[in-house]
Amino acid sequence: MNVDFRKYGDGLVPAIIQDGITQKVLMLGFMNQEALDMTEKEGKVTFFSRSKGRLWTKGEESGNYLLVKSIALDCDRDTLLIKAQPLGPVCHTGADTCWDEKNHNEDFLSHLEDIIQQRREQADPSGSYVAGLFKKGINKIAQKVGEEAVELVIEAKDHDEQLFLNEAADLLFHYLILLNAKGYNLQDVTDILKERHK
Repeated sequence: MNVDFRKYGDGLVPAIIQDGITQKVLMLGFMNQEALDMTEKEGKVTFFSRSKGRLWTKGEESGNYLLVKSIALDCDRDTLLIKAQPLGPVCHTGADTCWDEKNHNEDFLSHLEDIIQQRREQADPSGSYVAGLFKKGINKIAQKVGEEAVELVIEAKDHDEQLFLNEAADLLFHYLILLNAKGYNLQDVTDILKERHK
């Protein structure tokens, strides 16, 4: 990546950090070549801190790292756009972003996927249906998708609109759980459909 670090007098370029899923802008930092190299090598966003006068990995004290998903360079080669997965609040104030915005997608299905991930990481599965399902393993999750699919087919043959829509919601919900269990999300499936559409 051929970044023009000479563009600014201090040898630093802006690095915009964006959530790779919600697309929310999380924060802005500055990088020199060493910070960029460390970011690429470690997979965690590392800046050059002007106040500390050294490299600074976001989350090195709090544990709220920014895991790198992709790095792009703008057309003038003097600004970086880094898409990342935040492991907790990004701002030092405890907010999701440095603009005090909630970091969830306006798309409810993406928000629901975030909730499913949070439930998966929950320590006590007794308080959550989703956490309990994850604890039972992939076979049980796949079985639930099959059961919900059959129930949807049965309701499709009848004329009760409410029952049909509820079964459709149940199937979609369990499908999202299955995708998560396999390490994927709805965007991965959408990307395949977009590719097929071409």
